[in-house]
Amino acid sequence: MANLRDIRNRIESIKNTQQITRAMKMVAAAKLRKAQDRIVETRPYASKMKEVVGRLVENSSEDNVLLRTPESTDNVLFIVVGSDRGLCGAFNNNLFKAVEDTISNEYSEYHESGTLSLMCIGRQAIKYFGKRNYNVIAEYPGFWDEIVFSKATDIMKSVVNDFKSGTFDKVKVAYNEFKSVIAQNRIVESVLPIDPTKLVDEDEEEDMSSTEYIFEPDVENILQKLLPLHLNLQLWRAILESNAAEQGARMTAMDNATENAQEMKEDLQLEYNRARQSAITTEISEIISGAQALEEA
Repeated sequence: MANLRDIRNRIESIKNTQQITRAMKMVAAAKLRKAQDRIVETRPYASKMKEVVGRLVENSSEDNVLLRTPESTDNVLFIVVGSDRGLCGAFNNNLFKAVEDTISNEYSEYHESGTLSLMCIGRQAIKYFGKRNYNVIAEYPGFWDEIVFSKATDIMKSVVNDFKSGTFDKVKVAYNEFKSVIAQNRIVESVLPIDPTKLVDEDEEEDMSSTEYIFEPDVENILQKLLPLHLNLQLWRAILESNAAEQGARMTAMDNATENAQEMKEDLQLEYNRARQSAITTEISEIISGAQALEEA
């Protein structure tokens, strides 16, 4: 059994750790509120942009390069949106496993042949895939230090240029979608080429078929402007979703850590009391034995 001093030191250490986890929970809660506000504001705009682009595609006769499916898929790119920091439970690992499962089930031949590439956003994604046999062509450490739209547009502009030049034939993005504080959805979806069938829901498609729209100046010119904006917005939404999901995961993880620390502290306090009681009992027994020995002498 550990001595009383060791137990006291462990209790103090757990108290200090508990203070840290409690503070981190409060910080994550404050950041989560801001992140939720941003994603709630962005979702309707992204959805409406998707609807508008869907209407334009339905009325377009031109074969836009961003909508064109290549005759063969020779090179694939994954954009993985991880986090810079840890201490957020299984937030990163669950997403990375989903990416690896997708690659294993659908793109294993590309991975083996070296025609599958990754763009990693966040230090955790860079560290995870960098240690494994993956072709990481772009890294964005410290991405979450300042979350601004221009960062998303710079990344997507580079990806679009590579797609247009034929460097990549398919582009997918993987991220955590914010569902609630305690739950996230792992999303691995295609962004390029743009699939017109996924731009409009069935109900919206029925409304579109019964409504005639007039476009000015013309559909093709509007599409040339809106398609890049649509792609920028989809990546931006993925980034905001991931940010909100990360703060929710960290808040939950720190709350669990605080509760676990409390349980450990209570168990150690009970062990300390038992050890202290045993020590006192031993001392009393020794005193009584000594007194009896003196009397007999």
